[in-house]
Amino acid sequence: MEVLNSRLLLRPTDLERSLAFYRETLGLAIYREFGEGDHRGVVFFLGGGLLEVSGRAEAPAGPNLAMWLQVRDVDAAHDELAAKGVTVLRPPVTEPWGLREMWVSDPDGLALAIIEVPADHPLRRR
Repeated sequence: MEVLNSRLLLRPTDLERSLAFYRETLGLAIYREFGEGDHRGVVFFLGGGLLEVSGRAEAPAGPNLAMWLQVRDVDAAHDELAAKGVTVLRPPVTEPWGLREMWVSDPDGLALAIIEVPADHPLRRR
């Protein structure tokens, strides 16, 4: 199987609320929009990936799903998101493996790991 493209599909409990969170609060750029009304969706750029927010779910995604987002400066991201009222599950810390991580949640409680790879971390050299 040859995979040519991929995206994460997110079915929120409240489409408009989640679209506003990803578009306005996180500031993700839009790749494309499609459909109308309850059948509309938006695909956002996620660095090297894509996130499609569309449809509706009766219940939020479970605790076995999390999204990993790498940023240049996790402390600046923390200040920006906290000022916008985003639920911070854990403020930035340097983990034993050398990454700076913080955790926030989206409107449905989906955990988002916001990661900074420091300049001296081995991930920068591989």
